[in-house]
Amino acid sequence: MLDAALSDETAGRECLFEVFARSLPHGRRYGVVAGTGRLLELIRDFRFGEAELSWLRENEIVRPATLDWLADYRFSGTVRGYREGELFFPNSPILTVEASFAEGVILETLVLSVLNYDSSVAGAAARMVSASAGRPLAEMGSRRTGEHSAVAAARAAFIAGFAATSNLEAGRSWGVPTMGTAAHAFTLLHDSEEDAFRSQIDAMGPGTTLLIDTYDVDAATDLAVKVAGPGLGAVRLDSGDLPSLVASVRKRLDDLGNHATKITVTNDLDEYTIAALAATPVDSYGVGTSVVTGSGSVAAGMVYKLVAHRGDDGEWMSVAKRSAAKATVGGRKNAVRRIDASGTAVAEVLYVGGAVPPQLTAAADHADLPDVSPAGSTERPLLVDLIVDGVAVEDHLGAAGVARAREHHAAARAELPPQALRLSRGGEPGIPTVYEPGA
Repeated sequence: MLDAALSDETAGRECLFEVFARSLPHGRRYGVVAGTGRLLELIRDFRFGEAELSWLRENEIVRPATLDWLADYRFSGTVRGYREGELFFPNSPILTVEASFAEGVILETLVLSVLNYDSSVAGAAARMVSASAGRPLAEMGSRRTGEHSAVAAARAAFIAGFAATSNLEAGRSWGVPTMGTAAHAFTLLHDSEEDAFRSQIDAMGPGTTLLIDTYDVDAATDLAVKVAGPGLGAVRLDSGDLPSLVASVRKRLDDLGNHATKITVTNDLDEYTIAALAATPVDSYGVGTSVVTGSGSVAAGMVYKLVAHRGDDGEWMSVAKRSAAKATVGGRKNAVRRIDASGTAVAEVLYVGGAVPPQLTAAADHADLPDVSPAGSTERPLLVDLIVDGVAVEDHLGAAGVARAREHHAAARAELPPQALRLSRGGEPGIPTVYEPGA
């Protein structure tokens, strides 16, 4: 496309690309935007070096003039979108890229590969956080995904409310709190379970977490208390019938006087097993495979579509697909979240044309929103600047950007109506998406 557009002189035409998801993954009632901060850094640093150019040249992928254009590539356009950590719904304009066709189209795979994966992980993580009912969760899935995805997943899960990760690179690069426990291999290395426990406590102190299901859970619980004493931080269970084991271990710890020792569980947890453990005395969870694979939805379903470009007269023209089941809505959109008087989100409103008109107050204008009084509602703007004239907005970058995204996510999720937090499969999005004309 780039090669042909440079040849026919449409490559410089100013364009507006939009990222959105036609629907949410099955069973989800909202999505979570994640990956934005790291995407901005990737766009900032996106270059075609001599190795890439040589390969393109040797394999005759594009013409020499296009190679020259790629050699000088630097994104100079503007990107706007939802804040990282924000919630999204079907057709939310999550990200817009305004640039020449050439500059914008070359970013499609980069943008979608980041947002689709990170948002999938964050969406799954948010559901797990809801199911945990305030008990902390740790991300422990690095061995269940690619080496780069592991860092991205830890970052996304933290934004969605996880408390920590076992991935140290995510801690170094993005400021995610880190934690870990010993594996069964450490126990099996030693001549006895007691030797393993003593070694770990000598290295880490009694506040560490001891893994107690390598052999016999009851015996290991007694041994852990014997070795660590009343200051034992926690024990971990990684197998078996968790509800009954947790209850049994809690009673045993209490009988031994270790009322402050916590219980953490792992073992292929997802949002449904976490919810099933809600009535047990679990103190925290460690989640691996399910969170880094989006709990069955490894991509968030986002697409990258051209929605407008300037015509020869300099005016913006809306463009849209009419393909069966894949039609798009053309034009620039301004997105707001309509909030009722109680502070609860009731709709995702997309003003087509960009500008938001004065607040409409006639109930008839909102006939598609029953039981909502527009006169008593407010509209929270959703779009912010992310890159302006090629320069990334600092607020979204680095560890500080991750912390801001985590804080924003918690506030946005608190606006959801109760039905949006249900874990049952199927059902409608938590709030409807409504199109209204712009000013």
